[in-house]
Amino acid sequence: MSVFMRRAKVADLDRIMVLERETFEADAWPDDAMRRELESPHAYYLIAVDDEADDEAAGLLGYAGLLAPKGGGQADIQTIAVAPAIRGIGLGRGLMHALITEARRRHVAEIFLEVRADNPIARALYDSLGFEEIGIRRRYYRGGIDAVHMRLTVPPAVARPAEADAAGAASSERTPIEARDAEAKR
Repeated sequence: MSVFMRRAKVADLDRIMVLERETFEADAWPDDAMRRELESPHAYYLIAVDDEADDEAAGLLGYAGLLAPKGGGQADIQTIAVAPAIRGIGLGRGLMHALITEARRRHVAEIFLEVRADNPIARALYDSLGFEEIGIRRRYYRGGIDAVHMRLTVPPAVARPAEADAAGAASSERTPIEARDAEAKR
């Protein structure tokens, strides 16, 4: 398997929606809402793909999106999904690091997200990245599941060559996941 991250395009919508429905089922976004996200100048969406997959839909391993109007100072992680077969190898962490890097590039001071209260794996990931619980949205998700509202205070970037390389990699057309893993280990 050869895994790469790249900026998502509207042309990726169909395969993103396959994973969206598989991951979120009844809570999945409608196609038109995801299309608007991908087209928004304030959004930054990435996909992780397996270049060696025969089927395009099967080749999509994950995606994630950030809403961060330039100059706004705040951002929201809109969504993140990793294919069930590939979970546990650090792809979610790599996607999150890429979104945080982009938020920093946009001079964001705080990043917010909501996570299902019954998703301990995602909550542990966000905790490990420095997100802190700031509130609960009662019965936010279908089935009466609460949402945990979390915030990350984004520290200013430290000018180091390795960080500059990682930031540059996040804006390139195709980014090897290894670059994300190296950033995560710093």
